[in-house]
Amino acid sequence: MQRKLKNIDGSFSEITPESLYLSRRDFLKTAGIVSATAFLAACGVSANQQSSTPGSNTVLPGSAGLTPTLGTTVPDNAKGSFTDELGNKANTLQEITNYNNYYEFSVDKQTPASLSKNFKTSPWTVEVGGLVQNPRSYSLDDLLKFEQKERTYRLRCVEAWSMVIPWTGFELKDLLDQVQPMSNAKYVAFTTILDPAQMPGQADRFYPWPYTEGLHLDEAMHRLTILATGLYGHPLPNQDGAPVRLVVPWKYGFKNIKAIVKIELTEKQPASFWSTILPNEYGFYSNVNPSVDHPRWSQATERRIGETGRRDTLMFNGYDEVASLYAGMDLRANY
Repeated sequence: MQRKLKNIDGSFSEITPESLYLSRRDFLKTAGIVSATAFLAACGVSANQQSSTPGSNTVLPGSAGLTPTLGTTVPDNAKGSFTDELGNKANTLQEITNYNNYYEFSVDKQTPASLSKNFKTSPWTVEVGGLVQNPRSYSLDDLLKFEQKERTYRLRCVEAWSMVIPWTGFELKDLLDQVQPMSNAKYVAFTTILDPAQMPGQADRFYPWPYTEGLHLDEAMHRLTILATGLYGHPLPNQDGAPVRLVVPWKYGFKNIKAIVKIELTEKQPASFWSTILPNEYGFYSNVNPSVDHPRWSQATERRIGETGRRDTLMFNGYDEVASLYAGMDLRANY
């Protein structure tokens, strides 16, 4: 029996703590939303309810002057302000922003926050091309004009730890529909910025920089796949992939490429960073699958950051609606 997603567009609501609510209002003002109508649109249904009107989420206009730093009014211990559709409470802001895999800065999970604090994310351009009818360049301002939605998703790292994160972003499908994939386009390739002067980890020549990732086109077009531009109601922090990153909640975290500067549609399966380094350990699909162990550890359970003990890992990280994308596919062979 499959779980049905009850809320994937959960937005800020009356149950949000006042400090977080006010912080959201400040962010909307910074982003250029000043009308009473626009502000009220941000105060939608509870995170445990389903949006009653499709497309009713707030559109956040862009601002070239936006700096992706955290607001001061968001409490570090805001755990529980958001929950996913299974009732899991969101991790705290402190946990989310201080425990990251971001090899471009460091292999140590605790140091990307300090090493990335001066990372420049403006101006920023994302080139979208390849097998599309309308190739174009998107500034951060352009990306923020897409309908921004709040999605509280589980994140499952391949290292068997997990988090629950309240993202802000837009469906990748919206962007792809705009550039119009050609009929022979089968995959979507993503590339991170290459800037060793700002990203000290890129000086390590063991790794095939820049970081690259890819999805099958139908995965990229799925409604759960988003390009995230923020979390906890604020612009995306540098250590979490600012200014724009991919979020695919049913795949292991390393598929969720950060600081994207290029998106290309291709006919052939693109190379991806970890699959290039260790193809026998990190496959192209990398769906969360508790029955397929990593060669060096079990994937049957996971450690939720901020909790003691372990919990069972769910197939597709619990996002069962994506199972139809892999109908008839051997998910052991196509790991």
